[in-house]
Parts: sequence; C-alpha cells; structure tokens
Amino acid sequence: MLNTLLPILLFAALGLAVLGAAKRFFMWRRGRPSKVDWIGGLMKMPRRYLVDLHHVVERDKYMSKTHVATAGGFVLSAVLAIAVHGFGLQSRILGFALLAATVLMFVGALFVAKRRLDPPSRLSKGPWMRLPKSLLMFAASFFIATLPAAGILPEGFGGWFLAGILTIGVAWGVSELFLGMTWGGPMKHAFAGALHLAWHRRAERFGGGRSTGLKALDLEDPNAPLGVEKPTDFTWNQLLGFDACVQCGKCEAVCPAFAAGQPLNPKKLIQDMVIGLAGGDDAKFAGSPYPGIPLGEHAGGPHQPIVVQGGKGLVEADTLWSCTTCRACVEECPMMIEHVDAIVDMRRHLTLEKGSTPNKGAEVLENLIATDNPGGFAPGGRLNWAADLNLPLMSEKKQAEVLFWVGDGAFDMRNQRTLRAFVKVLKAANVDFAVLGLEERDSGDVARRLGDEATFQNLAKRNIATLNQYKFKRIVSCDPHSFHVLKNEYGALGGHYEVLHHSTYINELMQRGSLSLGQHKGGSVTYHDPCYLGRYNGEYEAPRAVLKAIGIEVKEMERSGFRSRCCGGGGGAPITDIPGKQRIPDMRMVDIKETGAELVAVGCPQCTAMLEGVVAPRPEIKDIAELVADVLIEVPAEVKKPSAAKAAVEVA
Repeated sequence: MLNTLLPILLFAALGLAVLGAAKRFFMWRRGRPSKVDWIGGLMKMPRRYLVDLHHVVERDKYMSKTHVATAGGFVLSAVLAIAVHGFGLQSRILGFALLAATVLMFVGALFVAKRRLDPPSRLSKGPWMRLPKSLLMFAASFFIATLPAAGILPEGFGGWFLAGILTIGVAWGVSELFLGMTWGGPMKHAFAGALHLAWHRRAERFGGGRSTGLKALDLEDPNAPLGVEKPTDFTWNQLLGFDACVQCGKCEAVCPAFAAGQPLNPKKLIQDMVIGLAGGDDAKFAGSPYPGIPLGEHAGGPHQPIVVQGGKGLVEADTLWSCTTCRACVEECPMMIEHVDAIVDMRRHLTLEKGSTPNKGAEVLENLIATDNPGGFAPGGRLNWAADLNLPLMSEKKQAEVLFWVGDGAFDMRNQRTLRAFVKVLKAANVDFAVLGLEERDSGDVARRLGDEATFQNLAKRNIATLNQYKFKRIVSCDPHSFHVLKNEYGALGGHYEVLHHSTYINELMQRGSLSLGQHKGGSVTYHDPCYLGRYNGEYEAPRAVLKAIGIEVKEMERSGFRSRCCGGGGGAPITDIPGKQRIPDMRMVDIKETGAELVAVGCPQCTAMLEGVVAPRPEIKDIAELVADVLIEVPAEVKKPSAAKAAVEVA
C-alpha cells in the first residue's frame, strides 16, 4: 500500500506545487517592469543563498545552525524521497542517504520546536507555531518509510496499520512543505526567498558589494508613476521580495520608531504589502501590530491605494512618516528585503502627487525651492561662520586637491563649531583645499528622503553643474548625509566623484604624518555611529582609529557598529515629527549613559543636534573634528610639512 501511495502523494504534491508557483509568479508580475538577469540570477542564486545570505543569518548562531540542519536536511530529503519513493530507485546507498538526510532535518526541527516553546515577541505566531510539527512529521514519516529501502526492515513491515499512519504523516508533511511553499503558509519564504535572491532589486549587494543609494525616478517619462500609490506600482521584483519575508521580526527588534512607540513596525509593513497584492485585510496577522493601531481595521487590493486619506487603506500615512531611514531593518533582514526603498517609494506618491508631507515637511520643501536650504535662510549667509578664516574659494582657485563640502550645517551655530574645527585641521595639515562658498546648495538629501524627487534632482543637477566647472581630486564633508548623497546618489544623474567623510580623511592625514597631535586629556569617551556613515557606507573603523590616535579608548555601547541605534535625526523624521511614547534620542542617551562615558564623540551634525537635544544631565557631545582640533600642536609655518599631494610628488 505504502509503495503505491507514496509516489501518488509525492507527484500530486509536486504538480500542485508547480501550479501554485506559476500562480504566485504571475501575481508578482502584476508589478511594474524591472530588468533582471533571468538566467544569470538563477545561476548565482545558490552562492547568494549559501554565502551572502548565510553571512547575515550567521549573526544568530543558534538559528544559523538550526537553519543549516533543517533546510539542508529538507532539500536533501525531498530530492532523495522523490528518487527513492517517487521513481522507485531503491538501493541501500540511496536508502541510507535518505535516512541520514531525514535525521539531519529532524534534529534541526527539534531546535526549531525548542525556539517555538517560548518564542521572543518579535516572532510571528499563528501558522508559524505548527511549522516545527510539520517539519518533524515530514522527517519522521520518511525515515520510517525508508527503512525497508535501506534494507533495515523487511518490505511490508507493520502491515496496513503502519502504512496508514505513515501515509497520514507523509501527507501532512508534504502538504505543508511542498504546497506551503507556493500556495501560501510558513514555508512560502523558501520558494519566494530563493527567487528573490536570484532577481534581487539590488544585485550589487551580493559578493561583498554595497548598494544603499535610492533609485532615481524617471521624471521625464509621462507614463511612469510618481512613487507608489498601490501595490502594483512597485516593481515586480520588489513584490517578490516582500513575499520572501520569513516573519522573524529581526527588523522589528531593531527599528527605533517601533521601540519609541511610533506607528511603524517594518515586519508588518512588508506583510501589509503582501496582503495588498493578494487582496485582503490584516485581521489574521500573527505578529505585533503597529503601536497604537489595532489589527483588523485595514485592508486593500492590488489596484487600490495603499494610503487612503481620511479612510482605512493598507497603512496609515503616519506609519510611512515615522521611518528614520536608518536602514537597521535592512541590515538585520535575513532575507535581504529592502524596507527603506519601499517606504520612500510610497512617500514619493504622498509628496509629489498628494502634497501631503506632514507637519513642517511642506515648509522645508518650499524653503529648499526658494532658498536652496531647508531652513529658509538667506543664501548669502552661507559663509558668515567663516568670515575671519579667509577660506579659499573654488571660483577663485579653479582647482584644488580637496573640495570641502560645507553642507547646511553652515547655517547652524552649533555645527559651525565643527566646521571651524575641521578647517583648523585642514590648515594644520597644509591641505590644498577650497570651498564652493555661495555656489554651494543643499545636497538634496532631505528632499529625497521626504519623497520630493523633483526638488532633489533639481538641486543635484545644479550642484553637479557647479562642480563640473572645477578640478579637484576628492570631496570631503563633515555631514554623512551629504557624503552619502554625493557619493552614492549623484552618479545616476551624471555626478561621479570620490567622496570622503571627514573622519576618513583625518585618519588619512594622521597615517601620512601630516598632523602634529597631542593626547586627549578629558574623561572617558564613547562613540556614536551615524547611520548614514556606518550602515549606509560601511565606515566604522576610521572614526575609532582617529580617536585612538589621540589617546581615546572608546567605551563601546551595547548597540554599536552595524547595530548602532539611530539618533532619530535621519529621513526627515525631526521634520515630520510623528509622536510616540518616547523620543528616539532619549533612548540612545540611555545606551550612552550605560557606558558611564563622560563625553560622546560623534561624526554627524544631525546626531549632534539630536543628542544635544536630550535634557541634562547628560554627557558632553563633541564632533571628531573638534576633538582632533583640541589636541593639535601648532607648528611654526617655516617648518610645516608640504601637503599630501606635494609630498607625493617629492617622493616620486
């Protein structure tokens, strides 16, 4: 009986799984076109799965080993089960191989079951709670059914009763693991996830690459939507990526907005997009809701608006505006889903089509259009902070080794101290530098994060036209946001430059011996990693190297490096100002105080502003440039070393 039923069950399940796969594929293809390397992506998928994805999963050693055993055991078991029980390729070697694979899978499933006994709050419950049972049933059923094929038990052992029990077990396991992959269920992530890796929207992320710049809108195409209004406005491979979500909640656990009680949960946001594509409501969502927004009140469909002004769509507008674009969710996602891209795409529709940027958003965007800076300050005051510094201007020099991009911190009295400190460092190192002065405009970062792609592109193109008039080797900025935009987002509009953050450049100057430095005399110091320097651009070492060079041993916070907690200043969050139960900078200050440090070293004007906005008592906040400037040893002009460029020529 079993020998007759197993092939029927296996091939029926496979046939239905293929049908479900086709149905799901055509559902994804409702999205907008996106060019992918169809065959090349599939060929690269195994490496991306086993190497790139595993690097992220490996951060949780327990789940990494569990996943290797369970997923690896299942793939081997499925292939061997089809060969042995489906096609009847019965041999002791194949039989023992299938037994080993099912044992491996069973052991992994036991650890899955253990995690599910007392799951952390971030994990979705509901259907996911039955998954360990289905995994165990699949492995156990095929183990027992394979014992005769391996020659361990005689054919027909146990009779009709055992055959009936095994048939039920196999049917249970096969239906969950085969049909669930394509028709929906906890195992859906395995099928969608593999294809998501093959046709990922940001293929540059694989093989050790980095891709964090937002994709530009084609504003010249009258048929292209200005952002995303409904699920089918996403590209089809974005929709595929949403379907790959494993609902592990690692994004939820690191999201600063969620922790602050603002109405955002990145995991639920991704699941809402899946609900919208398929059509339905969020009543059966088995994870944490958006803070303050109950389940069951939101619904949508593939061609219905995601945000309904004054009504109930898939998500509330405040959910999208709560995001700080810190990219912590993307960094932690074991399926490499791009949450921030999706949020900004939806913001673009609200800003460009609806004109509904909340709170001070509209005022800031109007200021950028009228005055080229978000604060609405008179453009002529951009260099007032440096009236006594005699800064060299590119309009006069025409060329320089370094173009110092000042940024809109030029209008902020606190950040002016950082700018002056960095100028002091540049002059001490005898660097050949210049500034754009009144020719510099806002980089466009704030406009782009708020969804105003038109204003961003206008600012960017004007800046690019200005920069192209001059010759320089690199651009250096004290602002990670300007640094990121100039480095990673101007290229799509024709502006290709070598751009450095000032901490990286100061470290270079130190390595060359261009600075004479003393040692820091203050108390203990911790360092706050800016999101747009660290997670966006991978620079974690240079700031620490600079601090170490001036005698500072950093007292690391528990959340540092790629897991640094956002200060709350990115993505236009201080402008949209969505209320929560607590403030994000206050949470970050708790992290800081836990180190016992007396001073916080920072490398971003927005981080400085947010952390200094925390009510005292709190540690002092100082930019890295200020700390370096404090310990500079003045060298007489006649014995100053030549600039790095001149030194290189002399050595040659």
